[in-house]
Amino acid sequence: MNKSTNVVWQKTSVKKADRQHLNNHKSAVLWFTGLSGSGKSTLSSALEKELFSLETHTYHLDGDNVRHGLNKNLGFSPEDREENIRRIGEVSKLMVDAGLITLTAFISPYQEDRDRVRATLAQGEFIEIYVKCSLDMCEARDPKGLYKKARLGEINNFTGIDAPYEEPLHPEIVIDTENQSIEESVQTIIHYLKDKQYI
Repeated sequence: MNKSTNVVWQKTSVKKADRQHLNNHKSAVLWFTGLSGSGKSTLSSALEKELFSLETHTYHLDGDNVRHGLNKNLGFSPEDREENIRRIGEVSKLMVDAGLITLTAFISPYQEDRDRVRATLAQGEFIEIYVKCSLDMCEARDPKGLYKKARLGEINNFTGIDAPYEEPLHPEIVIDTENQSIEESVQTIIHYLKDKQYI
């Protein structure tokens, strides 16, 4: 692959701090990670609705939606998973610069990939949210029927079955969706954002 060499980052006259001031809140990435079926998309969507009601400027990036467009050329090999997360990290960084609270819902199974995204952002701009749920419960929920297909050998490299999931080492927030309702989970995150003065 030929990489661009004559590329210079163009500085803008409107800065991130200006956008945050206009929005009346800080910008950050809320990075939801967890097994398929753990509740990442449901929780992040409910949280975005609550943040919107609080007049917070947000954008929601969901794994399936991104694979329809930006990442439609990627599969699920370890290399493609890494590139998938790298691209999402870059998009998230741009959205933080735009002054948005960006919610991302991706399995993102590898700690190294999540750490790499964190490293591209300023201190405090990456909030890792571990949506914790046992494999048994995720498989019992199986909202898309993917675990069943993986067990039948119809899907390869499926996280939790024949591909690994590395639990976050030091997430900012842990949400246990087996024991917390969506409403309780949303309020836990809202409390964190208020307590840390993001909103």
